[in-house]
Amino acid sequence: MQIAKNTVVTLKYTVHDPDGNVVDDGQHPLVYLHGGYDGIFSPIEEALQGKNTGENLKMKLQPDDAFGEYDENMVMMEDRTLFPDNIEVGMSFERVTEDGEDEILYRITDIADGKVVVDGNHPLAGVALLFDITIAEVRAATAEEISHGHVHGAGGHHH
Repeated sequence: MQIAKNTVVTLKYTVHDPDGNVVDDGQHPLVYLHGGYDGIFSPIEEALQGKNTGENLKMKLQPDDAFGEYDENMVMMEDRTLFPDNIEVGMSFERVTEDGEDEILYRITDIADGKVVVDGNHPLAGVALLFDITIAEVRAATAEEISHGHVHGAGGHHH
């Protein structure tokens, strides 16, 4: 079956940075609903359109097409007293924006001298990514998957 709108696509993949370091070993296949449901980066979805099971695709995504450019304004230094006692570098927390609409995930990147450095950038912001993809399976999506906008069952969303 060919990849088209409202098909469920299973991909085997690996992702590397430009230096050849493994970013994602693809241990678990990616399963997504094809056709503009935001289940995969848009340039990859566009490149997969019309492809068949077994085909391979190698793509390089620039930061703007992946996790965005690194934004120094998303790095803040906060007073240590604003945090619980048990925090550690690497921990994450959600913070609601000033307008109360969006939640941003921040990571603690440093703790020193009574200050905590938090970073709201995705860990891969500013990094170009190299994808090596094999199309493992393509099937028609169910009516329920289409109405919900995501895959159900193994590899997909479970209610």
